[in-house]
Amino acid sequence: MRRVTHRWRPHKPSWTLFWVRLLVGGFFIYSGVLKAQEPAEFLKLVRAYELTEVSLVLNLVAATLPWFEIFCGVLLVLGLGVRGTALVLLLLLTPLTALVLHRALELQDAGGLAFCAVRFDCGCGTGEVGICRKLAENGLLIVLGLWLAVGPRSRLALWHRMAGD
Repeated sequence: MRRVTHRWRPHKPSWTLFWVRLLVGGFFIYSGVLKAQEPAEFLKLVRAYELTEVSLVLNLVAATLPWFEIFCGVLLVLGLGVRGTALVLLLLLTPLTALVLHRALELQDAGGLAFCAVRFDCGCGTGEVGICRKLAENGLLIVLGLWLAVGPRSRLALWHRMAGD
């Protein structure tokens, strides 16, 4: 019987994943802080999507969503629960992007504008933006989030360090 020996080779940390975590996490912290600073304004923007007329639901979304984004952003920056956090953010970002697209199409139709000429405050925390830029930004965040959710593990994550892997 032949004995197999494995040479131990240290794993190189993935600096790319580290920077992606910081970028995505930082984005969600930043946009969450902007929304949390102006809760009444954010509530008006949430109402503009006309998803529901129930004030309790609207107030709950406007009061909790910014803090949830900040929390998830901090988890990504620290490297805690990266895959799960990225998945949760994807589950949040994907339908919100669809809502932004739907509202932009409505505004385009109502104003007779070219699609990329549509500008409005989508409630993302950054003020009025061009729709093509916003959809490209969200598309990039979705791709990066997918990479964090299903890509290789990062040796530079705090959880990885605490778990001793």
